[in-house]
Amino acid sequence: MNLYWGDLHNHCGITYGFGSLENALAAAREQLDFCAIIGHAMWPDMPEKTEELEFLVDFHMKGFAKLQNNWEYVRNTVRESNVPHQFVTFQGYEIHSSEFGDHHVLSPSDELPLIQANSPAELVAGLAPLPVIAVPHHVGYTPGYRGVNWDAFSEEISPVVEVFSKHGCSMSDSSPYPYLHTMGPRDSRNTIVSALQRGKRFSFAGSTDHHAGYPGSYGDGRVAVMASEKTREAIWEALLARRTYAVTGDKIACQFTVNGAVFGSEVKDSGSRQLKLDVTACDGIEKVTVYKNGKAWSIVNGVSGGDQVQQPSSAQGRYKVRVEMGWGENKDGFVWQGSARLDGGQIVSVETCFRGQSVLAPTPEMRDNPNINALGNKLISSSDNGAEWTCTTFKNPSTQHPQTAALIFEIDGDINSNLVVEANGQTFAHSIGELLTGSRSAHLETYNSEAVLFHRAVPESEYCFQGEWSDDQKETDCDAYHVEIKQWNGQCAWISPVFVLA
Repeated sequence: MNLYWGDLHNHCGITYGFGSLENALAAAREQLDFCAIIGHAMWPDMPEKTEELEFLVDFHMKGFAKLQNNWEYVRNTVRESNVPHQFVTFQGYEIHSSEFGDHHVLSPSDELPLIQANSPAELVAGLAPLPVIAVPHHVGYTPGYRGVNWDAFSEEISPVVEVFSKHGCSMSDSSPYPYLHTMGPRDSRNTIVSALQRGKRFSFAGSTDHHAGYPGSYGDGRVAVMASEKTREAIWEALLARRTYAVTGDKIACQFTVNGAVFGSEVKDSGSRQLKLDVTACDGIEKVTVYKNGKAWSIVNGVSGGDQVQQPSSAQGRYKVRVEMGWGENKDGFVWQGSARLDGGQIVSVETCFRGQSVLAPTPEMRDNPNINALGNKLISSSDNGAEWTCTTFKNPSTQHPQTAALIFEIDGDINSNLVVEANGQTFAHSIGELLTGSRSAHLETYNSEAVLFHRAVPESEYCFQGEWSDDQKETDCDAYHVEIKQWNGQCAWISPVFVLA
């Protein structure tokens, strides 16, 4: 089994999002293994049109009609982009619902028709016998106000639930990333914890719900899937088997089992539950929390990191160094041409953290721009001693909303290993020993200009974790164990439950 990374819920200009479908698929191929580009298709219980709601109703109706009129083109483009073992696509579209909450249907079938229905369950039934699931998303909104309806929730049609996206985190009402969109706050009755405590069984997914055609936009949500190979059939089987988990952005690699059963599984209670967790993160691990039936059951705090200064060690080892670019005042996009080389040591891997423009929903002043997602973000090459890339960053829209880009270099070296970065003709270099004591930044121009940031070097002992626990206390006929991983940089992973059945 391998981990594959994707986005199962991303929007573009095929309905009332922005950016071309082709650009969206090209962006996905740069840093994901699979994706689904979702069109908005229907809202059976949409509020009646009034003067106050005129814009809301009109942009929805125009978007629905646009998808209907272009469905064959959308379906064919998605089909042609599916290349087994290289990049996987799924077909799908979205149904809004005030009563049941919003869902998007997914299918591995390129024959998926675009039909109308009054509910997610009716939609899945109408698409039979094609293989289809319905994924609830932004579930934490107010009941009856586009939040999920757990009373009507069906595990058979929804094995996976989206727990994090650009809307925020729906795990609990005290989780990081609160709901701040105009649709309102999150409500504890509709959180994931509430559902688990009611005995609902499903796995977790992160996806962006990004409306400017950039699947996997860093920090907006991604889903990890454990599958046998990178094909539609294998990833679909993993979705049905609930072998998924959610991350905010960093590809935090996790393995979590209870009595040998992997996340998403159901296992019979044998009287003793042996929990095992193996994590390879992308930054220092601040905290690992194991939850039992939605309540914190065991907490392991990171041994170091954050603002603590690390004492350099001359020992050979592995380190992760994040190089971030952005800032400045350019609202129209600043293009970076970058390269890196390592003097003394070896680059083990390079992970990209590229973003699309920050768009969650259309506003009256926005106009269609098919190239809004043509950002040229690309890892051009990488080797054991260097890398080359290009990317576009924008002025941060607020002090809490970054529009930067980054690359994470995993390095096998020592304190004398020197990472040299050339960005737009300027050269910056720092050793592992120097970066173990803290971050270093530099600006391209004199004032308010774009900048390059070398983050603190993180030794392997801080970004890797292994834990084992034992439990023999039955609480319910279906005890659910899940895990939250939080890094020092705020990036998180939510590992799907293993369900222990009496």
